Amino acid sequence: MRSIALVAPRVLEEKIMPDPPDPAPGEVLVKIRSVGICGSDMHWFLEGGIGQSKAIYPQVLGHEPAGEIVAIGKDVHHRKVGDRVSIEPSLTCGHCEYCLRGQHNNCVNCVFLGSPQAPGLFREYAVVPEHNADPVPENLDWTQATLIEPVAVIVHVMELVSISLGDTVAVMGAGPIGMLCASMAKQAGASRVYVCDKLPHRLQLARAMGADVAVNVNQVAEVIADETRGRGVDLVLDAAGALETINLGIALTRPGGSFLLIGIPVESDLPIDIHTAMNKEIRILTLKRSNHKGAAAAQLIASGRISPALVTHTLPFLDTPKGFDLLANYADNVGKVVIEVGR
Repeated sequence: MRSIALVAPRVLEEKIMPDPPDPAPGEVLVKIRSVGICGSDMHWFLEGGIGQSKAIYPQVLGHEPAGEIVAIGKDVHHRKVGDRVSIEPSLTCGHCEYCLRGQHNNCVNCVFLGSPQAPGLFREYAVVPEHNADPVPENLDWTQATLIEPVAVIVHVMELVSISLGDTVAVMGAGPIGMLCASMAKQAGASRVYVCDKLPHRLQLARAMGADVAVNVNQVAEVIADETRGRGVDLVLDAAGALETINLGIALTRPGGSFLLIGIPVESDLPIDIHTAMNKEIRILTLKRSNHKGAAAAQLIASGRISPALVTHTLPFLDTPKGFDLLANYADNVGKVVIEVGR
């Protein structure tokens, strides 16, 4: 089968992979239809790694897929041939301490699709456990279905933080995850959602996704100080993961407020302003992946409460390198890119 593989930093090429095996008991074979390009895919592409994990070339990326089940193994009870599904990319064991706690994202035996552990979904077919294939609601097209995985991340965000009616929220970074954060914060009851970024077209997209105020990162501190009379915001969601935004976010958080780091920093060592955080007794949290929240995310998107406005480009399979280049260069007013693997 065809795939698009990362063969060196910033170099993607078409590669032929072995055809998928027949699904084993409890597994399904999925024909991939569409895959979104994620910010973590861009880390592999641009930097050749994420944190301490380094790419092993060739490496097939992609973990925001949707597709159709074309074969099932024995003992598959809840999925059938023809079902439209999204794929949860974390293959977890289900029996370790953390799986039993419901913290699947911390599974000690986890294999993550799109990492050096296992090929991602920029390929034509994939065999996955039945429980990793979440139904796609009938009213979603393939492009909308690729949003299930990133929206699942935001559903997990809402497990970690509490937004009360009338709270103020600042979102650092207006990439797709930042825009989804803004949308979810408004739906959770935030009275004022601020989004900052360096790119004007992303700020425009953020407004379309529900942000009340979308300003340049160099102006957001002044705007929030003015509107909150120096108090700061109740919650900061950092979807950028840059040292600049982390320390700025800590500065913007009110005393006793919360700061959640979602974006993945490039640096291995970060001089975080921990003294300011301690002086204000800020609750600092981090996030890892989505914790198997695809089913809830699918229903949220199907309800129409998540705007698809963040998807600005859909490209054919062989143009996958073009999609990565668009995102790397912030070109053509790009928001989120979706690759059409097969139709």
